[in-house]
Amino acid sequence: MLEPKAEYTRRLAARLKIVAEKERRHIFVGNAKVAVVVLFVALLWMRLARHWLSSDWLIAPVVLYGLLALFHEFTLRARARALAATGFYRAGIARIEDRWAGTGSTGERFRDSKHVYADDLDLFGRGCLFELLSTARLPMGENRLAHWLLHPSDIETIRERQKFIAELREKIDLREDIAVVGEALRARLDPESLIQWCETASALGGLGLRLLGIVLALAALGTFVYFVYTLLLWPFLAVLLLELTVFMSLRRRAEAVIKEVSCNAEGVELFAKIVERLERETFSSKRLNELVGQLKAGPDQASQAIQRFAGVVTWIDGRENPFVRIIDLPMLYTIQTALAAESWRKKYGAKMRRWVDVLAEFEALLSLSSYSFEHPTDPFPEFGEADHASALFHGEELGHPLISVAQCVRNSVCLDAKTRVWLVSGSNMSGKSTLLRTVGINAVLSMAGAPIRGKSLRLSPVSLGTRLRSMDSLQEGRSTFFTEVLHIRQVFTLLDEKRRLLFLFDELLEGTNSHDRRIGAERLIHALIDAGAIGIVTTHDLALTEIIASLDGAMRNMHFQDYVEAGKMRFDYKLRDGVVAKSNALELMRMIGLKV
Repeated sequence: MLEPKAEYTRRLAARLKIVAEKERRHIFVGNAKVAVVVLFVALLWMRLARHWLSSDWLIAPVVLYGLLALFHEFTLRARARALAATGFYRAGIARIEDRWAGTGSTGERFRDSKHVYADDLDLFGRGCLFELLSTARLPMGENRLAHWLLHPSDIETIRERQKFIAELREKIDLREDIAVVGEALRARLDPESLIQWCETASALGGLGLRLLGIVLALAALGTFVYFVYTLLLWPFLAVLLLELTVFMSLRRRAEAVIKEVSCNAEGVELFAKIVERLERETFSSKRLNELVGQLKAGPDQASQAIQRFAGVVTWIDGRENPFVRIIDLPMLYTIQTALAAESWRKKYGAKMRRWVDVLAEFEALLSLSSYSFEHPTDPFPEFGEADHASALFHGEELGHPLISVAQCVRNSVCLDAKTRVWLVSGSNMSGKSTLLRTVGINAVLSMAGAPIRGKSLRLSPVSLGTRLRSMDSLQEGRSTFFTEVLHIRQVFTLLDEKRRLLFLFDELLEGTNSHDRRIGAERLIHALIDAGAIGIVTTHDLALTEIIASLDGAMRNMHFQDYVEAGKMRFDYKLRDGVVAKSNALELMRMIGLKV
C-alpha cells in the first residue's frame, strides 16, 4: 500500500519539475518569437527599401512564427496543467497534515438549521466535514456527497459503496486528471434546472423552421454584399422585412428557451471534460464499468453530446456581445440559437438525467476515496444486525476527524442491548460535547459508506438524532428551553423509521429548573429505551446521574475529570467509569479573579 504523504510529495516534486521545464521552454520560445519578428522586419526592410530580396523570403519567418506560436501554446497548456497538479497535491498534503480548514468548498448552501443533526455535528461550513471530504468539481458531485451525509443509506448500498471506495482510492491519476481538467474554467451550472430544461417539451418548430432561419440569414448576408457592390438597397430591405416577421413571431418563445438554460458554457465544457475522462477509465468492479457504460451508450458518447451543448451555450452567452446585438435581426441570431438548443434537446435531452446522475455518483465516490487514501489507518466500519430490542454501536478508540491527529484524544464507546444509554457527567470544557460529536460524526461517515476515525467500529444501521446546540429566538418568541424541546420532538419522530435510533443529547433540558429537568430527562430516556433506541446524554447536573436506579441496568454512568496544575485548569479528555466527583465551576471563577 502506498504511503499517502510520501506519494503526494513524490508526485508534487515531479510536477514542479515539469513546471520549471515548461517555464524555461516558455521563455526560450518567447524570445525566439521576438527574434523571428525582428528577422521579418529586417527582411521586409531589405525587400521594400533596398529591393535586395524577393517577396518569397517573407514567407519563411511567417511560417516559422506560426509554428513557434503553436508550440508555445502547447507549452503554456502543459505548464498550466502541471501547475494545477501541484495545487492538487499540495491540497492533499494539507489535508493529511490537518492544514485544510478554509481551503476547500464549505457546502454552506446545504446548511439547514432544522436538520436533525447537521448543524450539531458541523457537517457544513468553514473547517467542517464537507470541506474535509469534498473534492468535487461540479455542483452535482457536491449535491450527491451532501445527500449521503444528510440521509443515511441502506446497508446494501453502504457495503457496495465501501467496495467502490476501496478500488478508487488507489486511482490517484484519475483523481489528478479530474482535478486539473479545465482548471481555469469558472463553472456556473445548476444540475436540477438543467435536467428540468432537458426534459421540457419543445417550444419551437423542427427542422423546417431551422432551415428557414439559415436560408434567411444567408439571404440577408448575400443581399447586403450585393448592396455594397451595387448600392441597390431594396433586396436587403425586403429580406429584413421578411426576417422581422419571423423574428417577431418567434422571439418570445425563443427567448424563453434560452432563458431556461441555467448554466454557462464553461460549466458545460467542464462537465464534458470530466465525463470524457471517466469514459476512458476501466474498473475492476462490474457496477462501476456499468456506470461508465451508461456514458458510452448510443451512437454518441455523453462527452461528445455535452461538448456540442457547450457550443450551443457559447452562442447563448454570446448574445451579450454588442456586435451580436447589431446582427441579431439580419442573422436571426436569437432564433437560430434557440432552434439549435431545441434541436440538441430533442436528440439528447432525455439522457441528461442519467449523465448527471453518473457524474454525481463518481464525484462523490472519488471524494470519499481521496479521504480514504489520505487516511489509510481509518478503517471501514462493520455492520451487524440490531438486537430485537436495541441498536448496536461498538466503537474502539474513536476520534474526531476535524481535530488534528496531534490533539485528538480517542475514547471507546459501547452501546447495545445490555447498556443502552451512557449518562456522561463532567465539568465544563472537559470533553463531553466533543464525545457526542465524535460518536455522531463517525455514525454519519459510517452511514454514508466512508471510513471512520478510530481503531474499529461495529454498528447496526441507525437513524441519528442529536440535540447539542439550542438558541433562543427573539423573532420567533421562543426560549432556549422551548427550542430544545422542539428539537427533541424532531428526534423522537425518527423512532418511526425502520432503523433503530442513535440519540445524542448535550446537557439535556438545561433550560429548566433542576426538579423538572430530572423528571423530564428520566421520562424521555425511558421512552427512548422502550422504543429500542441507544444513545448518550451529557450533563453537569449531578442530580441527573441518580436516574440510573430506575432504568434496570440499561444506563451506565461515565465521566470526564479535570485537575488544577500550576494555577491552570487541565483536562485529559479521557472517559472514565462512574460519576464525576467534582465540578470546576467555582475554580474557574476564582481563576479569572471573581471572589467566590
